[in-house]
Amino acid sequence: MTELPQPPNQPPNQPSTPSGYGHLPGPPQQGYGFPPQGENPYAQQPAYPPQPPTVPQQWPAGPGGPGGPGSGSGPASPKKNRLIVLVAAAVAAALVLGGVGYVVFSDDDEDAKPVAQQPADAKPSGSPSVDKGDGNGDGGGPQMDLNAGRKQGEDKVLWLKTTKIDGPGMGVDAAGQWVIGDTVVKTLWKDLTGYSVTDGKEKWTLPFPAQICSVAPQTTAEGRTVVMYRDGEGENTSCTQLRVVDLKTGKEVWSKEVPKEGFFDIFTSPALSMIGDTVTVSRGGNASAFKISNGDKLFASPVGDGCNPDSYEAGNGKMIALATCSDEDSTAEVHGIDPVTGAKGWAYRLPAKFKVTSIYSVNPTVIDIGNEQTKQRSIVVLGPDGKQTATLAGEGSFAVGCGDTGLFRSLATCPSAVVDGNTLYLPTAAGTGKANEIVAFDLTTGKDKWRVPAGGTRTLTPLKAVNGQLVAYRKAEEDQGGEVLSIPAAGGTPTALLRHPSGAAAPIERTFPLPKLDYVDGRFIISSTHLRAQGQDEKLLMVFGK
Repeated sequence: MTELPQPPNQPPNQPSTPSGYGHLPGPPQQGYGFPPQGENPYAQQPAYPPQPPTVPQQWPAGPGGPGGPGSGSGPASPKKNRLIVLVAAAVAAALVLGGVGYVVFSDDDEDAKPVAQQPADAKPSGSPSVDKGDGNGDGGGPQMDLNAGRKQGEDKVLWLKTTKIDGPGMGVDAAGQWVIGDTVVKTLWKDLTGYSVTDGKEKWTLPFPAQICSVAPQTTAEGRTVVMYRDGEGENTSCTQLRVVDLKTGKEVWSKEVPKEGFFDIFTSPALSMIGDTVTVSRGGNASAFKISNGDKLFASPVGDGCNPDSYEAGNGKMIALATCSDEDSTAEVHGIDPVTGAKGWAYRLPAKFKVTSIYSVNPTVIDIGNEQTKQRSIVVLGPDGKQTATLAGEGSFAVGCGDTGLFRSLATCPSAVVDGNTLYLPTAAGTGKANEIVAFDLTTGKDKWRVPAGGTRTLTPLKAVNGQLVAYRKAEEDQGGEVLSIPAAGGTPTALLRHPSGAAAPIERTFPLPKLDYVDGRFIISSTHLRAQGQDEKLLMVFGK
């Protein structure tokens, strides 16, 4: 069995990783959350068409390979492929992707059922808004009792927002979702709209001159975020326009065009990342950074001999960059970056022919690296100085919803990966008719600490870590609502924070296409990230609570 070459700065006693690369499947297939057409027009909607051929789905060749941290749309983005990572049973402290070892899932649902229903992580707050009259009734949702058929102990659907758009043939994007105070903000094609989180009434709408094409997942302490839109209508346009928006008021703070950094600066799929007063714009081998407060340029990715960063990602108070070296092998590096000056603090060099294929965490830095030619891959942990401290060891098939997306790829921190202290939580992939698990990895030793099964044929997705607890979402089924669960950091039986209603709501909840998920102030929020836009009602946003 071929062994993974050891990185130059790997600890001398670190075991090597057996081979196994896994595969990059295509767009979601019908049947995963998309049941046949039924009586409820909002419950069954087919997935949108596959991504256009202008966004390659294969591993890129040549020096332009490594892409950068991205827009944050994550599994919710229609421009991203779901990366299925196959992990073999470890014989050394290394997480092997590919191979033949699989977790044996139990069909016994009892292990995953919560023993009690507890209060949410915070008391829901917010006040109803004035109904501006969108013609769809309260919250803009369909006129049906979404809580009909609710069983004892189940919580409520607070509201459902639907929309009807007649758009382009490939549909329209709706990737952005933020919660600011008592407002949930959603992007949809050319608009940014804020809704009252309590009742779904529209608070404000900010129109854009053209299609919104990239969003930052983060917000500032003042409730601002950064959005990019195209420089015109039609096919021959670029995603070059940058705008900072106050999400509390729905007002523009400033807008500007991002200047090119050289002749071959292609604004196909820019990726935004924010930290402090800095926003980075990474695209196709070039990147630049600006002040969020006033738009002033801070730095740009350097050009010349050496190992030059071409994309940036931020998280948990730190920034890293992916760099390509100007050697014969186009060797890849990861750099620790000063988010104000762009200066390099440390560098981690990958083995020859290896690229970063996923980012699980920026601080601590946990990355997935792979070699497409030799079909090798492993997940490594880097210390504060960029030295490799561990590789992860585990068993299972992991689908984290991020990874290499082609020539103009966009690597954001995987939204289905949650890090809290020295623990990384990853979901395993759910096979047909089988449940998945959430696996907790110790980032100090690289070993898995515990596993919590979803039970039956259910699916668990990590959402966030709050007050020493992992908050996860248990996906709805056709006749059973989803659940928001709290799992102790030490493992153990999950506790229900919310039990979503069965009946009319369940088939709607389970069929959101490529959903964006969040749990804030005791409310669960799920939204679509792409709409077919064929002139028919489609579900956009759904909120659950007490």
